Amino acid sequence: MSKGITKRSDDYSQWYLDVVLKAEMADYSPVRGCMVIRPTGYGIWEKIQQQLDRMFKETGHVNAYFPMFIPESFLQKEAEHVEGFAPECAMVTHGGGKKLEEPLAIRPTSETIIWSTYKNWISSHRDLPLLINQWANVCRWEMRTRLFLRTTEFLWQEGHTAHATHEEAEEETFKMVNVYRDFAENYMAMPVLVGRKTEAEKFAGAEHTYCIEAMMQDGKALQAGTSHHLGQKFAQAFDVKFQDKDGELKYVQASSWGVSTRLVGGMVMTHSDDNGLVVPPRLAPTPVVFVPIYRKDEERALVLEKAEALAAGWDKLFYKIDDRDQYKPGYKFAEWELKGIPVRIEIGPRDVASDSVVVVRRDTGEKESVSAEALHGHVETLLENMQADMFARAKKRMEENTFTVDSYEEYKERVADGGFYRVFLDHANPEVEQQMQEDTRSTIRCIPFDAPEESGPCMITGAPCSYRVVAAQSY
Repeated sequence: MSKGITKRSDDYSQWYLDVVLKAEMADYSPVRGCMVIRPTGYGIWEKIQQQLDRMFKETGHVNAYFPMFIPESFLQKEAEHVEGFAPECAMVTHGGGKKLEEPLAIRPTSETIIWSTYKNWISSHRDLPLLINQWANVCRWEMRTRLFLRTTEFLWQEGHTAHATHEEAEEETFKMVNVYRDFAENYMAMPVLVGRKTEAEKFAGAEHTYCIEAMMQDGKALQAGTSHHLGQKFAQAFDVKFQDKDGELKYVQASSWGVSTRLVGGMVMTHSDDNGLVVPPRLAPTPVVFVPIYRKDEERALVLEKAEALAAGWDKLFYKIDDRDQYKPGYKFAEWELKGIPVRIEIGPRDVASDSVVVVRRDTGEKESVSAEALHGHVETLLENMQADMFARAKKRMEENTFTVDSYEEYKERVADGGFYRVFLDHANPEVEQQMQEDTRSTIRCIPFDAPEESGPCMITGAPCSYRVVAAQSY
């Protein structure tokens, strides 16, 4: 099959779109900025959802669902929040052929609708903590869109928790950003920086925001997940109070945290190559595909019977036998390579005779002959090795493209070439961040948790700084 994929070295942006479209992960919608998620892409999102859902429940959270329509008056109750989201809101003004008494926002995020509900659920310290997550769709009216990375409608999860004390809310905020780090590194094979957003970059309405930042193959940053300490702002806006153990009424403390289908795009840009999609084994909807090779009907029956025997006892979702007759083996090889199936098993009459198969790993293209007896154990080990190798390659790339720079002139010359830049910057001064963004189209991605103590002058103003931040251009 003709892949028609632009080389990364020629046009990275077009390469990304080619992979998403040619691998049948998503398609454009008739509605500007929206996407249709096809089975290949949605299967990966399901794997992301399944694992994260398990991790959330293991940390004590439960799922619920809240309406997608939010009264306009709710958004007005928290000033920072409405200011931050107003430009992105889609509003419903008519329903049932009539003008609504109050316009409804299509959920850009759910803090307001959820905290209006929590008022009815929380009255005592015995009701806390309240640890709720929801899986939902979101609408944000984006001007510049790109499949998976930034769309008008997208899928996500959003956790919303209520706590008795500031310390408990902070513990939750920190815990969940580290759940995201665990997932990104151990399931997506995507190394991340973990840190705090600056005041200019934090979530609208939050006291502070923690984040994970990943580096794509072109050196640009991708914000892959955020966790927000909301303090008492939403509790005060919706009058959510509880009676503590001493009988005193207090406002509840809050956190919220979320990741979205943007992770699918991040996975593509972290691991895929000029031949198409590369999927980490732990996120692959189908890790293994058998491709039978035959010319005659009797060979077909022999080869398919052997493939079925080799897969006997395997989880039905672990493998697929491609028994389509309308395509030749070469076409199938190219198709499954394009769609990123981690392991391809080739089996023909000679392999049946020798009681062996040819095993091909997607990430490196390496081939080897494996005996039928050793196949299952070999494949399981190979998938684990692939997972580890993909993470190691991505981590090495991030380390090799992380630079320490002190001169603003040098930074301006280099940042467009990609990479993370450890710099001294007076981020408490919003004019400094604004100037850097205007000059270089880059931002402070985070203040890393593990940033060592070191002092130096801000590369723009010369003001003293006590640690470095990480800056980069981003998606």
